[in-house]
Amino acid sequence: MKVEIRKSKLSGSIVARPSKSYAHRYLYASCLSNNESVISNLDFSDDIKASLNCINAYGRKHVIDYESGRVIFKKEMNITPLPVFDCNESGTTLRIFMPIALQKYANARFIGSKRLIERGIDIYSEIFKSVIFNKDEYSITTIGKINSGDYSLSGNVSSQYISGLMYALPLTDTESSINITTELESRNYVDMTIDVLKKYRIEIRENIIDGKLSYNIKGNQEYKSSDFSIEGDYSNAAFIDAFNYLGSNIEITGLNTNSIQSDKIYMEYFKKINDGFVSLDISNCIDLGPVLITIAALKYGAKFTGTRRLKIKESDRGEAIASELRKCGAKIDILDNEIIVNKSNLSKPETHLDSHNDHRIAMSLSLLSSEFDIEIENSECVKKSYPKYFEDLKLLGASIS
Repeated sequence: MKVEIRKSKLSGSIVARPSKSYAHRYLYASCLSNNESVISNLDFSDDIKASLNCINAYGRKHVIDYESGRVIFKKEMNITPLPVFDCNESGTTLRIFMPIALQKYANARFIGSKRLIERGIDIYSEIFKSVIFNKDEYSITTIGKINSGDYSLSGNVSSQYISGLMYALPLTDTESSINITTELESRNYVDMTIDVLKKYRIEIRENIIDGKLSYNIKGNQEYKSSDFSIEGDYSNAAFIDAFNYLGSNIEITGLNTNSIQSDKIYMEYFKKINDGFVSLDISNCIDLGPVLITIAALKYGAKFTGTRRLKIKESDRGEAIASELRKCGAKIDILDNEIIVNKSNLSKPETHLDSHNDHRIAMSLSLLSSEFDIEIENSECVKKSYPKYFEDLKLLGASIS
């Protein structure tokens, strides 16, 4: 699908969409509890649907109320001889749910898009010695279950591996530990996992040993759920709020000012970019990379460090956003772990822009409509995290077809 967005400034008020990161985590925890519960204020993006696919394959009975944005968990649990966990394009689903599944099932199959399987689960294949992994273009088949133990892994690849272990290890027989061998990037996402697990009465103890971070997890714990409502999403709010730094006047409501979401830092970073050329470390808010780069290109430029993990997202996000902004005259240098956006005057591209099938690229490119008319190909990818993104822009006055 191609969208055409005419140049305009937006105005009005909008309620922030529910946090996708929190939604995943609450749904997984409720899946593992033994009592009924209701998770409300959900936005059924493609990624959340992927997690619900896996919860269904896991065997946990639930009812999806699309109209009211709720999932109602029942007490019943089924056992499937060879479950198939359809993760679609959701890296969060694959990486966090895989240990959950492998704690219960000795044989399982995980399927997804070619890009998702390419991104892989290399850390799990290294640390799960009791599991055999067989991978093809669109699936990963596993033989064997995970056990309690001492797990060591790098903190600079993806925090989702750590979160996945935190969900599964409390259900094993004895105490386990997760030892982080490098500085932990995206620490707030791990803190979000701990925050949710604590609400389900799962105990995780944090320790610093010889300067290294580790987590101790007791075995034989039991998930106890209650009813929870998902808070507003700073990650998606960033794309709407970004228009305010480009001449629009939008009020965003429904955000928790005390939230521990890592992408909350966008507010601070947007202001710094708006004041002039600045150097910013995005290693702990890597998903903000495309929108920060786009604003910098429209403003005074910026230097971004800690960008290495942009390469392993739905697209190589540094290269993807740079290639599209260069169509507008942007001058961007991409190095191994930093991206430099040089100040330049952007102009209307002579051809359409491409999302690279990446929701965050598509939404970032929409910001260019503050300055000139644009066309974005493959724009339907926003369904992955923010299905009504273009509808919300229309409500705020954007002219879109």
